Amino acid sequence: MRLGVLDVGSNTIHLLVVDAHPGARPQPAHSHKVDLRLAELLDERGAVTPEGVELLVSVIGEAVQAAEDKGCEDLVPFATSAVREATNADEVLARVKLETGIDLPVLSGDDEARLTFLAARRWFGWSAGKLLVLDIGGGSLEIAYGMDEEPDRAVSLPLGAGRLTAGWLPGDPVDAADVRALRRHVRAQIARSVGEFSRFGAPDHVVATSKTFKQLARIAGAARSADGLYVQRDLTRKSLEEWVPRLAAMTTAQRAALPGVSEGRANQILAGALVAEGAMDLFGVEELEICPWALREGVILRRLDHLPAVGAERPQDGSAVPSRRQG
Repeated sequence: MRLGVLDVGSNTIHLLVVDAHPGARPQPAHSHKVDLRLAELLDERGAVTPEGVELLVSVIGEAVQAAEDKGCEDLVPFATSAVREATNADEVLARVKLETGIDLPVLSGDDEARLTFLAARRWFGWSAGKLLVLDIGGGSLEIAYGMDEEPDRAVSLPLGAGRLTAGWLPGDPVDAADVRALRRHVRAQIARSVGEFSRFGAPDHVVATSKTFKQLARIAGAARSADGLYVQRDLTRKSLEEWVPRLAAMTTAQRAALPGVSEGRANQILAGALVAEGAMDLFGVEELEICPWALREGVILRRLDHLPAVGAERPQDGSAVPSRRQG
């Protein structure tokens, strides 16, 4: 089947279209992405601004049309932290439903962490042993740990790169005092969760997903995305410790000129680096591996897990198996 997954994230609205069936690796067929940065379109009350709502509805409408144009049999939409935590979330969701016809489920932070963990487990396989998975999004940091496909522990912290940039780093270049204050805040937040994971013992393999980690690894010398999915990409804490002060001294334009850093994410990469460095330090991680699969792939895999295998008997009335919506 051709399946579309519509990810309404804190940074981007991303439609990923794949050709897939249960037991097979999903094959990407089309990608439609808009950098909306919804986490930065909130007012002082934490509500999505009228402008933000208009943009969100418009972009979702375009994505729905793109899914139809590409022949998707099923569209699985979901929203993450920016919508989840907006004080006018119900109003936003109602507007999306009215104008696009999309009933947009909102994933909890724990669901984000669990589905991202599932994607990493499927990518690395059982031989990876106990996995610690870190994911930095626009609105939140997800941490998950476990031996199986369902993690033993999963948490979501309000430490997304977009959220922190908007709330803590207003300057360009940023003020050193603001950087120190954000560093203290990030580490205090992460430290509260470390004990919840330490009782499970040391992980056998530490992996990271998300655009932020991929860009940090590229800055530190990892292979380009053009070199393919199967090239191993690593990130060390030592390299992060060297890059954080350098990123802090740069303007947004200077960061955008770094290898792998997109113009739309250049203002957020410092906050993301502070979160990555803090997580690696507090969890005692010297080196981690970048996982090409993340939340979207986890949603796809979970959806496929609930479809009948190829050749299995279909319902006698010929109807399709209903979608299992997340949220």
